[in-house]
Amino acid sequence: MATVNKNFLKLNGGYLFPEIARRTKAWQERHPGVSIMRLGIGNTTEALSPAVCAAMKQKIDKLSSRETYSGYGDEQGDTYLRDALVTYYKEHWKVELRNTEFFISDGAKSDAANIQQLFGEDAVVAVQDPSYPVYVDSNVIAGRTGSYDETDFCYQGFVYLKSDLSNGFVPAPPKEKVDLIYLCSPNNPTGAVASREQLKVFVDYALANKSVIIFDSAYSEYITESKYPHSIFEIEGSRKCAIELSSFSKFAGFTGVRLGWTIIPHELECEGTEEGMLNRMWNRRQCTFFNGASNIAQAGGAASLSGEGYKECRALVGYYQRNAKVIKEGLESVGLSCYGGINSPYVWAQTPSGLTSWEFFDLLLDKCHVVVTPGSGFGPSGEHYVRVSSYGHFEDVVSAMESIRRNLVI
Repeated sequence: MATVNKNFLKLNGGYLFPEIARRTKAWQERHPGVSIMRLGIGNTTEALSPAVCAAMKQKIDKLSSRETYSGYGDEQGDTYLRDALVTYYKEHWKVELRNTEFFISDGAKSDAANIQQLFGEDAVVAVQDPSYPVYVDSNVIAGRTGSYDETDFCYQGFVYLKSDLSNGFVPAPPKEKVDLIYLCSPNNPTGAVASREQLKVFVDYALANKSVIIFDSAYSEYITESKYPHSIFEIEGSRKCAIELSSFSKFAGFTGVRLGWTIIPHELECEGTEEGMLNRMWNRRQCTFFNGASNIAQAGGAASLSGEGYKECRALVGYYQRNAKVIKEGLESVGLSCYGGINSPYVWAQTPSGLTSWEFFDLLLDKCHVVVTPGSGFGPSGEHYVRVSSYGHFEDVVSAMESIRRNLVI
């Protein structure tokens, strides 16, 4: 008799972003004709760059001819794109990598969920709190946690690395021994960026404990201050203890195009492995479960990494950074305490008057017609905060802030 994976039943409620969509739709049905300004989900809104579009159109033209048509590509990603990423890391971040350490995927979210398949079912997991929900949910489904605690808003068996105002929203390593550590910098949702010194402490911890850091750098192109590292591999010793996930989504606007990458250094080790083993295991996993990313998307990704494509994508990042500045200034003008929004597309705003995250979500929707993301959906330390996304048209962002100034009474 077939049975279900009972770990799915441990998941707390619905996934955060569909729940926001459900509540917003219900509100619109009660208020027909009222326009909503959406600053919730981190979905890009501006057109792809001309150079990226030209590269993808050129690839489509090749696919339209029998003589130049290509089918499946390499499961690891097309060699020219992996070579372009090697050059990108070397030129921009002074990081030396090999193309056999890059694995191209359909996005960092997929890899963030799938990467835990490399590790034992009994692995003890630590996660930056608050953090992107997929880090937690994928490990719950894998059976690495106990039940959800309704009182403390957390899963039993997980180690939550508290990130709050007291530590600048950048946590310290756990006191106990853990096996996997999920970090994201610039952080989604708080917008905080870890310094070299803060990351070095985590690397030293991982080396001492044979732990593996799973480092999400999807927002690295938003870092404007040179004192912060863009890649975990800028930190000495990290090649032996870290995996890096990244994406074209928020840099090149590929949220719907779908393209990302994972870096697994050959030197990476954990307990019971030898050098190169984890890289080979992930290669086998990809060859077994994945037929490679879209060859059209890969052509666009390569175009975004250099020359005019890179300049145009940097301009796209600048557009959203201007939005973030407007959001932060707008929220602060009504007395809200705000963080992030400088090296990140997200502004992390504290709720007023002790309101819960969802209560403030409802207040902003009812009074201002603005949708944000409740911070509690990112973990227990996210309660009493909301995440405000800069991914919107500039004129809509301005309108949203004007509405908040006019209508929000706190």
